[in-house]
Amino acid sequence: MPNDAAQRSARARGATIRLGPKLLRWFAHHRRSLPWRVAPDPYRIWISEVLLQQTRVSQAIPYYERFVRRFPSIEKLAQAKQGDVLKAWEGAGYYARARHLHKAAREIVRRHGGKLPENANALRELPGFGPYISAAVASIAFGERIVATEANGLRVTARLTLERGDPRSAIVRRRLEEHLASALPANRAGAFNEALMELGETVCTPRRPSCPDCPIASQCRAYRELDAPEILPHRPRRSRRPHHRVAVVVLESDGRWLVQRRPEHGLLGGLWEFPGGKIEPGESPADAARRELLEETGELAPSLRPIGVVHHSYSHFSVELHGFLGRRSSRRPPAVQGPSRRWVSPEAFARLPVPRATHKIVALLGESGVTAPGRPSRG
Repeated sequence: MPNDAAQRSARARGATIRLGPKLLRWFAHHRRSLPWRVAPDPYRIWISEVLLQQTRVSQAIPYYERFVRRFPSIEKLAQAKQGDVLKAWEGAGYYARARHLHKAAREIVRRHGGKLPENANALRELPGFGPYISAAVASIAFGERIVATEANGLRVTARLTLERGDPRSAIVRRRLEEHLASALPANRAGAFNEALMELGETVCTPRRPSCPDCPIASQCRAYRELDAPEILPHRPRRSRRPHHRVAVVVLESDGRWLVQRRPEHGLLGGLWEFPGGKIEPGESPADAARRELLEETGELAPSLRPIGVVHHSYSHFSVELHGFLGRRSSRRPPAVQGPSRRWVSPEAFARLPVPRATHKIVALLGESGVTAPGRPSRG
């Protein structure tokens, strides 16, 4: 005889199989009008899915519209300079996504005649196309019968099946995907995947799910068996995020600022920022600013004027930036310029892709009466 766990799994899979028609009917009536759905094509679907991977829909829309307005096709994206791509992506965060988009566009033009491959296996060979993006584009743009699961879909399925494991675990994720695969329609996989994401985004939300409005509530074990369905899915408690104190210097000379380009690989890769670094234990922000400026650029600033402190949060840590304005010492030769270091006017600075935290430093400059290149980027 099958054990209890196997029986529960079979019942859950049976409930999952029946959710397809209900979910698709609900989606037909509640499908939001989003810019990438108005005139869908594979390229725009791809861009939207990359943005939505780590950004909520409401936040993603302005960045999507700006990006496709600047690069309306794969060919235009492939022809662009990386700095222009990063500038168009500015504020959306997770800049590796933009770098991968650019590299993938060039490869699509070179290897596929400018057209996206039409199946997930071929898409997986392109830069930035992980399991989710490949499945989402293949199913939504080309109708491939494949499950595409991101955070929203996994949350819905965990509650539906009363899954008490952590969806970030490979074993649990595979189990949830198997349940969904059993419900996947033969000819409407893309709509099914979109409907599941839509349900998680608008109804089956992380903290306050609107269970009475859910089209599949009658099949949801969390709704039927738990007093608080929102306790699922289970996620281990996160440890406290590290906090860093950093000093940065806006070094001015003849109306220009010294900026440096971050290494392409790593956090904020390819973006431009002012020289600076971490404040060591027992070190004052001003001393750290002088030390970092000298170590990174060989420059000295006889006096540094504090312009303020900004706070910024990243996905895995937070930072407190102490900003200083300095004028370079005329006794030393200027810092060597090159691909990763420039003296730029405020107007030229405004055309560079820079992190949001750097925009906040520039805003402090404006408040201090220093000429600044416009407002900081939104988002």
